[in-house]
Amino acid sequence: MGYETAIHQWREGQRRLDEAPKDELRVLLRVSEQIYLELRRRLGSTFTVDELVAVYEDGTEWAQQVAMGTAPDHPFAWEPRTVVDGAFARYLREATDYAGGRRLTPGG
Repeated sequence: MGYETAIHQWREGQRRLDEAPKDELRVLLRVSEQIYLELRRRLGSTFTVDELVAVYEDGTEWAQQVAMGTAPDHPFAWEPRTVVDGAFARYLREATDYAGGRRLTPGG
């Protein structure tokens, strides 16, 4: 998949969260937060963009399980393109080689 595809999907997930119906937002944010916390457990606080992309490429079934466990009565909150991708978008901001909305690369 690679960085460019992943970042596009993650930004779309964040956009979906930002544009979520007000009556669903609280649940969506709670689910996305739990996925974010699981990412922190899996990657720690020091990681690179490539490491985050690798976790995404390995599959996000685990995140779907987190979503279902966090909001079992709210199937709308299980939508991976929203809650999973939104969580990855948020976690991306903490990568050691990402700042100011862009990937930091050697010499650039």
